[in-house]
Order: sequence, then C-alpha cells, then structure tokens
Amino acid sequence: MFKRMSALLLVGATVMTMAGCGSGGTTSASQAGPGGGDDKITMGFSQVGAESGWRTANTKSVQESAESAGIDLKFSDAQQKQENQIKAIRSFIQQKVDVIAFSPVVESGWDTVLKEAKNAKIPVILTDRAVDSQDTSLYKTFLGSDFVEEGKKAGQWLVEEYKDSTDTVNIVELQGTTGSAPANDRKAGFAEVIGADPKFKVIASQTGDFTRAKGKEVMEAFLKSNPDIDVLYAHNDDMGLGAIEAIEGAGKVPGKDIKIITVDAVKDGMQALADGKINYIVECSPLLGPQLMDLAQKVVKGEQVPARVVTEETTFTQEQAKEALPTRQY
Repeated sequence: MFKRMSALLLVGATVMTMAGCGSGGTTSASQAGPGGGDDKITMGFSQVGAESGWRTANTKSVQESAESAGIDLKFSDAQQKQENQIKAIRSFIQQKVDVIAFSPVVESGWDTVLKEAKNAKIPVILTDRAVDSQDTSLYKTFLGSDFVEEGKKAGQWLVEEYKDSTDTVNIVELQGTTGSAPANDRKAGFAEVIGADPKFKVIASQTGDFTRAKGKEVMEAFLKSNPDIDVLYAHNDDMGLGAIEAIEGAGKVPGKDIKIITVDAVKDGMQALADGKINYIVECSPLLGPQLMDLAQKVVKGEQVPARVVTEETTFTQEQAKEALPTRQY
C-alpha cells in the first residue's frame, strides 16, 4: 500500500513539474481539452541563438504561438553552437517529447542525432534553416524562406539600379554565419544574378556572423583595404546596420557614397531604409510560429504535410519602408 501511494505521489509531482515548464498559460491549456493534460503536445525547440533582431522576433513568435496553441514548449538557446543544439535534441529525445523543431546553426553534421530521433519515433520539423542530409526521411518538413530567391532579389535590384552604367561596380559582401543555409544560399542567389554582367565585381566577402558588432568590425576592415567601394550587400539587417556605423565613421554617406542592400526587414533596418541609409531590403519574415504549431499538430497526429513550406515575403524600397513602418510588427 505504501509503495502504491508513493507511486501516485510521484506521478502527481511529475505532472505538476511538467505544467511549470511551459512558456506561460500551461495550466489552463492543459485543462482545455476533454482528456485533461493527456492530449497536450510537448515540443522541444532548439533555437540558433539571439544574434539579431530577426532572431529575437522569431523566438517571440514561436513562444507566443505555442502558448496560443496550448503546446508545452521546451525551449533551448544554442548560442550559435552546433554542439549545443545536438545536446538539446538528445535531451528532448530522453524527455520523450512529442515533436522536435529546430533552426540549424549550420547545414551539415545532423544525420546521427536525427537518426536517434527517428529511432525514438519522434518527428522532426526544420524551421527557418535547412540541413544538407541526403536522407530526407529524417525530418517531416522544412518551414522557412527561400534563401536563394532572397539572394536573387537582392541581385536583381542591383542589376536594375546600374543598368545604364558601363563602369565597374565594386561590391563588398557581409556573409552570415559560415556554413549556415542562409549564408550559403543568399550568396549563391546573388552571385547567380550579378554573374551575368562582368561589370559587377565582388572585391571582398567575409562573414559577419549575422551580428551588428561583427558587421561593423568587418566593414571597417573592408573600408581600410578597399577605398573604392560602390555597394555593400549584407546577408541581414543587423550586419548592415553595423556597417552603416563603420561607413559613417569613415566619413562617407551610407545610401549615397555606398549603396546598401540587406535582407530581413526588421524594424531597425526598415527605419534605416526609410531614412535613406539603406537602399533596398529583401524581406525574410521571422513570424513562423503559427505555421510551425499547425505543422506540429499535424505531424503528431500522423497527418501528411508538405515536405517544403515556403513563407510568403516581399521587398522594400525607401518609399515603401516609410509606408510600412507604422504597422510593422517586428
């Protein structure tokens, strides 16, 4: 009898602990369905980090959407390190979550841990970034932007901007985190478009790790070693904003002396665009939370989902940024 009561107390304590691990509203969400907490989905989510305004908005979207959907979210910040994400995924497997979602720091090196999740019969959803695994059975779907298309859009604006010029156009490129899908794809898409015209020359290209501080640091180095820069292409707004500080520090006028193209369209970037310091922004929406929770509910139920879900996005000129800023959510 004593053992039986102890077991019941342990179960009760475990349920209370799980209820306290959610991102808010866990208790009421658990009580919402007819089955009490039994039908509540638990999601393990591994985020890249908090390297930019975009990432902060993405995290907020995931957390708020999980709460709204009544999903118990176990959140892990990888601090931009792949080893931290692998540890987090293994922890989620040990905790026997219902579904795992993560935004991979880099594209390569995931097969082993994803096979572990598959063997544990835990479905995996890739969000925001892809992996380069040849075995697509290791994950159910990939939700995110078409990064190659974003790079192409950036290149298309540049080609149109200089269509009447016969002079060489010197470009410097601030790449995202080395080995990451957005860095690889945004570079490839941009290069594909501008490569058709020999007047466009990328004279320097280096990672800025998607951060404002690194963007400033690398741009300062670019300016010292390459005094004749016409265009900056930054793989995200934060690096572009850091570069603006470096350009102004060098006595040049961003948006005029050096034209600037960035990707993301977060509020700070849009403000710089409206102010004329950035010339063009390709949107990459961080608000993936609602779609992610919908996909999670479907894969847990065993429903078929598309292998690829592309988010709808646009582009912004300086005038369009002025119109969009008052209602911008991020």
